[in-house]
Amino acid sequence: MLERFKQRSHRLEHIDTGNYTAAEYEDCISELQFVNRWMGDAHSLKATLLREIESQSLPTFSILDIGAGSGELLRVAAKWARETNRQLSAVGLELNESMAESILEESEQFAEISSVRGDALRLPFADAEFDYVMCSLFTHHLLDEQVVHVLREMSRVARRRIFVIDLHRHPVAYFFYTTLGKLVLHNRLVRHDGALSILRGFKSDELLDLAQHAGLRDIAVERHFPYRLVLSAAACASNLVNSENREILSYTQTRFHDSQDLHDAAQSCQIQ
Repeated sequence: MLERFKQRSHRLEHIDTGNYTAAEYEDCISELQFVNRWMGDAHSLKATLLREIESQSLPTFSILDIGAGSGELLRVAAKWARETNRQLSAVGLELNESMAESILEESEQFAEISSVRGDALRLPFADAEFDYVMCSLFTHHLLDEQVVHVLREMSRVARRRIFVIDLHRHPVAYFFYTTLGKLVLHNRLVRHDGALSILRGFKSDELLDLAQHAGLRDIAVERHFPYRLVLSAAACASNLVNSENREILSYTQTRFHDSQDLHDAAQSCQIQ
């Protein structure tokens, strides 16, 4: 049995193949909100991205959430921003038109949240348009090469850091989901796809390797309860600023004129 956890599964989930009815999909979103609220994603967001914002003492900030679903985590961020007297501008990106509309419908009380329909592999935003770019339970739906591409795109449109919350592929997580999960989860998509999602999830070293292949810098991978991994990395924009600062310092001290370091940093942000 443990053999199946050594490598990521590439079996497609029902949600990826379109094998569901409209009613099943709507019910799926409702149960996923329950999962996000009580099974770790909101906690992981608060313990990483929101803690980062607090540590930086930012009075205003912007977030792009890729594959935002119904916008549940954006609403968590919006409530936190209000509680801490901060101003937030948040955008949820969804490829699915009905989900992009759902973000707005579910976020009627949050004028700071908007939605855009778009492709994560080709984000419809300018470089460094958002302070932070995040995604949650999204990358496990992708092949490794697609994850690398998405990480590059996330880093491109971020000014500060990117955060990726996803599943830790672990036999204990799989066991509890397929046993205890049956007591509280009733939707076919959530029950079947959730178990398969764990098998499509990651180990810490796998996420680190993908981030390195994407050319990211200042990479960290943290484990969070229950069986979540959070990858964070500096944005391309912050890499360029650091390179510019180093170059200015070098110039004032040694009259150094070569801009190759800045050029290399810029090249690492480009999509090949």
